[in-house]
Amino acid sequence: MQKATIQLETLTCPSCMQKIEGAVKSLDGIDTDSLNVSFNSSKVKLNFDDEKVSIKDIENAIDKVGYEVKKSTVRPA
Repeated sequence: MQKATIQLETLTCPSCMQKIEGAVKSLDGIDTDSLNVSFNSSKVKLNFDDEKVSIKDIENAIDKVGYEVKKSTVRPA
């Protein structure tokens, strides 16, 4: 299990958070209980099973719903 913090470009509305949550939750290997999208800090924090999904997969899912990832940090959970 890995812990990720993903810094996004500025989130502009609460529906942005819902789009990102939906995109990330749809991926296999995401610990949905740990998923936290912060409107104020424009960060996504989550735990994920790196044997099922990669940080690149998560970044791509966020990108596909229209949000730019600035930086991702991954460390053991």
